Amino acid sequence: MIYGSKDNCRGILKPFFYESVILLIKNYCMIKSMMIALALFAAGPVTIHQFKVPSIEGQTIDFSKFKGKKVLIVNTASKCGYTPQYAELEQLHKAYGSKLVIVGFPANNFGGQEPGSNAEINDFCQKNYGVSFVMAEKVSVKGTDIHPLFKWLTSKAENGVMDAEIKWNFTKFLLDEKGNLLAVFPSKVKPMGEEITAYLK
Repeated sequence: MIYGSKDNCRGILKPFFYESVILLIKNYCMIKSMMIALALFAAGPVTIHQFKVPSIEGQTIDFSKFKGKKVLIVNTASKCGYTPQYAELEQLHKAYGSKLVIVGFPANNFGGQEPGSNAEINDFCQKNYGVSFVMAEKVSVKGTDIHPLFKWLTSKAENGVMDAEIKWNFTKFLLDEKGNLLAVFPSKVKPMGEEITAYLK
């Protein structure tokens, strides 16, 4: 019987050892990727229902409570040429409140047209338009300090539907009953316009 030296044995075993290690690493990476994919699938896509924001009165707006209804999100301002749209938003709220939730987000990003505090904005909305739909606290809707909800609304990478640009006050985002982005309407589209109400009939 011929026995090889230890060096010969090591030389023969080395390739098998390295191949086994590489195979184990590949299998581990593949299993890990599958587990991540399954976790993401189980969690489902990120929707508007994942968000919670403070209301203009300091309470919490939990978007998960709006499941089963469409949601219209509007960036509002008190000193804008489109400010009278508050009246139509209230009209829309009263006409379609059983199937639509309107959430206004005051923002001072355009022309400094929303300079007031949350209390001042709330008082303005109540006195001038009798607003009874949901109003969130004042936020930023663009720029480096953009609120996470508006970052989600305007980025396809986050909402999975489309990129959108907020060019002025009273841009409107319509979301479906499952919290997915449906459509975006520019400032000039009136709340009671056919472009919006067609989704509610």
